[in-house]
Amino acid sequence: MNLDSKIIYGLERLSEAFKSLLWEKAKIHGISPIQIQILLFVSGHKKEMCNISQIAKEFNVTKPTISDAVRVLISKDYLNKDFSSSDGRRYSLFLSVIGKKLVEDITEYTNPVKKELQKISVVEKKDLYRNLAKIISQLNHSGILQVQRTCFACKFYKQTKGTHYCNLLESTLKTEDVRLDCPEFEPKS
Repeated sequence: MNLDSKIIYGLERLSEAFKSLLWEKAKIHGISPIQIQILLFVSGHKKEMCNISQIAKEFNVTKPTISDAVRVLISKDYLNKDFSSSDGRRYSLFLSVIGKKLVEDITEYTNPVKKELQKISVVEKKDLYRNLAKIISQLNHSGILQVQRTCFACKFYKQTKGTHYCNLLESTLKTEDVRLDCPEFEPKS
């Protein structure tokens, strides 16, 4: 195997680890991994983004798949709907009180990975993060990843001679400050 193939295999193994950790939490709480991902997404994003269409794009699945998962989460009182005042058919999702408690528990599902990351030097982590951000950006440009809210694709981002700068924050960014999912993201025109 060449180095590229070995890296791809390594990334596949990491993906399997995350799937396994998600399934573990899903079994404990009687919900599916995609339902956990939906809860985590809703907990960490603006209300405007927490709708069926956006979540389907986010996870690269169909709207009916997300609708079915959301219906179950609503029936279990983990999510609620906030209907639009201008269009009664449109709604955003938000966590219920029970949903918030569940999210507090399930956010720890990545702790085994975090534990292993703590064993890596800060310099190596910065290199890893820089390279992951670059790969994600390239996959977005090639159309493989549909949704990207990284600094690299944001209208506020500028890079000059290897220096990252955010015009919104009016600040230079270190490599580790470049975001992969920025709440203030606005796409470049």
